[in-house]
Amino acid sequence: MADAPDDQLQPILDLLADAPALEHLGVDGARQQFEALGSFAPTYDVHDEVDITIPGPDGDLDARVFRAAAEARPTLLYFHGGGFVVGSIDTHANICQRLAEQSGWHVVSVAYRLAPEHPFPAALEDACAAAEWVADNPDAVGSDGTLAVGGDSAGGNLAAGVSLLARDTREDSGSDLPDIAHQVLYYPVCGSPLAHYESRESSETGYFLEQSTMEWFHDQYVQSPVHNRNEYLAPLLVDDYTGLPSATVVTAGLDPLRDEGCAYAEALDDDGVDVFHAHYDSMVHGFVSFLGMVAAADDAVRATVSGLDAAID
Repeated sequence: MADAPDDQLQPILDLLADAPALEHLGVDGARQQFEALGSFAPTYDVHDEVDITIPGPDGDLDARVFRAAAEARPTLLYFHGGGFVVGSIDTHANICQRLAEQSGWHVVSVAYRLAPEHPFPAALEDACAAAEWVADNPDAVGSDGTLAVGGDSAGGNLAAGVSLLARDTREDSGSDLPDIAHQVLYYPVCGSPLAHYESRESSETGYFLEQSTMEWFHDQYVQSPVHNRNEYLAPLLVDDYTGLPSATVVTAGLDPLRDEGCAYAEALDDDGVDVFHAHYDSMVHGFVSFLGMVAAADDAVRATVSGLDAAID
């Protein structure tokens, strides 16, 4: 494990150094600050971008389709990060653009309902509804019928949850969840809130994401302790991972979520799931958003493309 962040991260960390912690700003202020930080990200050209709406369980969900080409292609359904409280299609557009450009897959980014207005399991229900709709309406997004799911941080948690639910309900005649070809998990939230992880508690993992911010996110999203043992909230509680889709798991050495991401990759692998685990020792949480500024971000996208390619070989 690295003792300090990669030198390429330093200008970004300097920029963030004077920004107040999100939990000190309140929900509205945190959202505004997170959106402002996202405006510094470079953009990438794709064949086209189209804003659509997807029917959700409690009203329409905004979504954006990043088409890699004019013809039908495999499709990655992407869920943005932000602790289930902040973030949007706009803050993560650069990741979706880059994934579409590099992979040749279409990418559909979905704006799920955020906490605290909509606590767990609202975001997961939205993610499942989006997966069902994209699978049922391939022509609307240019899909060839192959569907993967992915996301970063909280979005990685949702992608893992959709994959688990799709597997668990596969034999249920009343289930509309499609087969998932692959899951892309960038530094996912997947540990139980009742467990202890050294990387969450270590002072050296305080770059970009702090323990206090994670606790605030959790309190907004999980408003009843009844959910703390829910496997779809904390995928590391699952006993058996057989039958899950292959996965690309990206982790960072200086990330409070490092231990649970690594543990999840190992658990999948132990149960026979094909796993492409790319670990970046001197990176911090959220580093894939720093495309064009940090070489490891582009390398993580290349690792993702390899995983997606293998899923359809």
